[in-house]
Amino acid sequence: MDSPRISHPAEALILAKISSAVIDRLRPLRLMAFDVDGVLTDGRLWYGEHGELIKGFHALDGYGLRMLRESGIAIALVTGREGPIVARRAAELGIAIVHQGVSDKGRAISALAQEHGCTLAEVGYMGDDIIDLPALQKVGFAASVPNAPVYVAQIAHWMATQPGGSGAVRECCDLILAAQGKLGPFFTPTAMRASGAIQ
Repeated sequence: MDSPRISHPAEALILAKISSAVIDRLRPLRLMAFDVDGVLTDGRLWYGEHGELIKGFHALDGYGLRMLRESGIAIALVTGREGPIVARRAAELGIAIVHQGVSDKGRAISALAQEHGCTLAEVGYMGDDIIDLPALQKVGFAASVPNAPVYVAQIAHWMATQPGGSGAVRECCDLILAAQGKLGPFFTPTAMRASGAIQ
């Protein structure tokens, strides 16, 4: 008979101030989708002299997404904008589900759930603006960032303490993993040595 799993102290630390209602929403998650601009980035769009678009991504977020994927949680990026930068970042992180130019994110989330055999209660979404509201209202776990408009914030089940593009996604990933008891294994020496990979 297997011995009961002992949670890692980091999991208890992360969950200490999280309500049981939110933890209950996190435990069944099998698919987590993220907006890009304002969530994985700070929302600013930088243009070079030749019109090229530049966005900044945070390494902490990258490693958090990698941990989610390695723990068996499917990851999707769902963004209203289109461009090669998002596809490149997703490829670096091993994220295969990337939907760009999406105008109806509620419909996109429902389709993703169906494609992956999930109920909407098993799907989470993190967004920060009006276009994200239909998705946030459908999913079992709705997350946002502290600089989101109030009408987005009031829909969210949980708000990151860090702004978009500055570790908000990592905070969300750590929270999901802690609630599912999957964060502890990443503190092993082998996992820590692997953390030098692309983030």
